[in-house]
Amino acid sequence: MPSEDAHEDVRYLAGSPGRIEILRAIREEPLRPAAITRRVESTRTTVQRVLAGFRERRWVVERDATYRLTATGERVCAAYEDLLDATARAREFAPFAANAEPIAAEMPAAAFEHGTLTVATAQDPLAPVDRLIDRFEETEDATVRSISPIVSRTFNEAAMDLLGRETSIRLVIDERVLETSAETFPEALTRAVDRCDVSVSVHPDPLPVGLFTDREGPRTCLMAYDDQNTPRALLECADESVHEWALTWFDRVRDRSRPLEDVVGDEGVNGGPDQGVNGGPDEG
Repeated sequence: MPSEDAHEDVRYLAGSPGRIEILRAIREEPLRPAAITRRVESTRTTVQRVLAGFRERRWVVERDATYRLTATGERVCAAYEDLLDATARAREFAPFAANAEPIAAEMPAAAFEHGTLTVATAQDPLAPVDRLIDRFEETEDATVRSISPIVSRTFNEAAMDLLGRETSIRLVIDERVLETSAETFPEALTRAVDRCDVSVSVHPDPLPVGLFTDREGPRTCLMAYDDQNTPRALLECADESVHEWALTWFDRVRDRSRPLEDVVGDEGVNGGPDQGVNGGPDEG
């Protein structure tokens, strides 16, 4: 466990943005105090005071009136920059991570390091949905792996269009989605059983996030929903490690699911208006 002195050093460096700016400047090249003052647009008095703090912690040494980082100063600067980057990414991806537990915790770090996020806002609450529909429309001649924790007419219509472009879909829904679909559009479930280009499985537990990816990759899309099943954030990533994880997760979910035809055969489905696979209201 870090000592109190180490915590104090962190608090010192984080106490003013100017301190890390000075450390960065010296990291780029050895500098005299006057050059540092010009580089960071600070006063000479402030620079001298900060340099004294760095010398006390042995992050810098002075030779011939020129300051340079020590090996430990290099490590402190690099680690602090990494912390700033990680904190910035955490803030950026918070809308996804907060609504994607527990799956977010097991996702590869590359998803947050290299992924991009589309977030619902008060001005554009459907931004994540619109972005995912764009991905649907860009897909053709693919073998799609998808998980849907909601009933969505919008996604259903996009999926039906997708099937017309030489694409097959393996879809996993949960029992809640099945119940909602069966109550409102029972004939859609019958049609899903009959289609050879669609394979639907039913998971016994609520599914935490939505998934859309081509088996061949590399792009993976993950949708996070709030407690009201409203789409909050869409994470996209083309990193291969994320794609491999997504396929493994999909297989794990599907292995715990039952084929739709078996569930329908057990429970029975009455006829109703034909809305396609997983048809229904926009959210449910």
